[in-house]
Amino acid sequence: MSMNFLDWLTKRSKPLSKMDRRELRRQELLLQKERDRLLHRVERLAKEKQDLFGRGAKEKSPEVRRALAQEFELKTTEQLMLARQLNVRSKEMLTVSRLRMLRDNAQRSTLTGDTIGMIGEKDILRLSQMIEKDSITAEVYQERLDEILAAGAAVDDGAKGLTQAGQTVMNIWDKMDDGTLADPEEAFDEADRRVREQQKVAE
Repeated sequence: MSMNFLDWLTKRSKPLSKMDRRELRRQELLLQKERDRLLHRVERLAKEKQDLFGRGAKEKSPEVRRALAQEFELKTTEQLMLARQLNVRSKEMLTVSRLRMLRDNAQRSTLTGDTIGMIGEKDILRLSQMIEKDSITAEVYQERLDEILAAGAAVDDGAKGLTQAGQTVMNIWDKMDDGTLADPEEAFDEADRRVREQQKVAE
């Protein structure tokens, strides 16, 4: 999405505030496609960097190592740039998704003029600033967005964020990151077992 998100929200031929739920869903799918494309590129770069690092560790020629180190640095720079774009796209998609949910629950939402629920010009400006700010992650943005939208009961509990089972998987990945859990197969087995257990409890 090339234009500033604030402009996209308010100044395009048909701003989000005037879209029906089908139009919002189309925008959501477009953003999801772009986000997934960026995610794939970030993952591919991470794999390429691992391969480069492995080659450099085995290489004895200083000249070749220097070239590999430069390539590693370039890929890291590209990865950081893509990660920033990925963060922005994730927050944009969250915004459109939440607005669509409010449309889906329009009977319980107050829709007036150019607003959706409690979305006004000041709110849109705040959203735009948070989207462009790298230090605000998609998770933090999601919390702020829900507060601004005052979605409350209009948003299904399952759509607000990770369930306990999902958080369990995140925690296991954290353990792998810090070396507490080193064996990938053991980590997968633990994640699978604990998610299954929590799903049974929820039934």
